Amino acid sequence: MTTIVVTPIEFDGTEAEIHGDAFHHLFRVKRLRAGESVRVVDGEGRARRGVVARVERAHGVVAFAGAEPSLEPGLRLELLVAPPKPERAAWMVEKATEVGVAAIRLIATGRAARDERTYGHAQLARLRRVAVAAVEQCGRAVVPEITGVHPLAERLAQEGLFQGPVVVLDAAGTAAPPRLEAGAGSPSLTLVVGPEGGWDEEEHALFERSRLPLWSLGERVLRVETAAVVAAGIALALAPSR
Repeated sequence: MTTIVVTPIEFDGTEAEIHGDAFHHLFRVKRLRAGESVRVVDGEGRARRGVVARVERAHGVVAFAGAEPSLEPGLRLELLVAPPKPERAAWMVEKATEVGVAAIRLIATGRAARDERTYGHAQLARLRRVAVAAVEQCGRAVVPEITGVHPLAERLAQEGLFQGPVVVLDAAGTAAPPRLEAGAGSPSLTLVVGPEGGWDEEEHALFERSRLPLWSLGERVLRVETAAVVAAGIALALAPSR
């Protein structure tokens, strides 16, 4: 079933008008017609059934019905990740969204290339559009937050920022993935993924002072985006169900 992302305000109404690029994609490329069922999500975890009420020349109208399952994982997983090269960042965002990541926060690291340390407003906006498209493709209900570029030490030092364990990907870490126990609320996990050149001495010292556990994905050197998506997929697959 086709998934449509609308704003939370639109979601709370009885119908939504679809304009612009979304209209072109849904009603010109995918050729949705009046009477067809769709899945409507607000990007924050809620989902409803919908029916295409009518298709006009430049906009379509979707009428809302009852609630639908969110299709979200039981684990809220965030990635703190060194920015890949720009041409590979979109792939990482797309796949991380599909597997169920809740937030992707780009971090500045000592060994990141210079052009990977600064992502401007336009680049982040493009990555957010990629995330929306991935949500519509896979049918989940949350569009991941995408922010950055954050200084690593400052991000880790913010008290109360992390609601669950923080685990660092590192070649010297244990081969066992992080273990999460089912609790009263949804468990949370933050994975910290460094650049392909690895963490520098200051960053290793920071992790040691912070007593953060290290997790290794094996002896091979993976690209940033590969490590991030693989680690996220493993953690989400092993997490307790809702």
